[in-house]
Amino acid sequence: QVQLVESGGGLVQPGGSLRLSCAASGFTLDYYIIAWFRQAPGKEREGVSCISSSDDNTFYADSVNGRFTISRDNAKKTVYLQMNSLRPEDTAVYYCAAEALGPCSFDADEYDYWGQGTQVTVSS
Repeated sequence: QVQLVESGGGLVQPGGSLRLSCAASGFTLDYYIIAWFRQAPGKEREGVSCISSSDDNTFYADSVNGRFTISRDNAKKTVYLQMNSLRPEDTAVYYCAAEALGPCSFDADEYDYWGQGTQVTVSS
């Protein structure tokens, strides 16, 4: 059974940090592109970061570039999103997603598998 499970969300003050984890099971993570998306209340889901399967190239949305870092540990079947210098506008539910084909993309329709999401709230 294919499954993605996010963890690590929570409440943090502006300027703080969180590390999200996306644990994969039921498929070989090595062969999949993994992306993080987020969705704030009343807003569309948006791509945040993506890491490729073959060469670990990474991609970031302009809004998080320089503050967020995506990485993967295929042996642990886990992808991470280190989030630093958090801002109130980063508040959202964060989802990880996996796709087997194609380059990194922020098109949600390209992704085959999704986690259930983890809430991140940035507030003083």
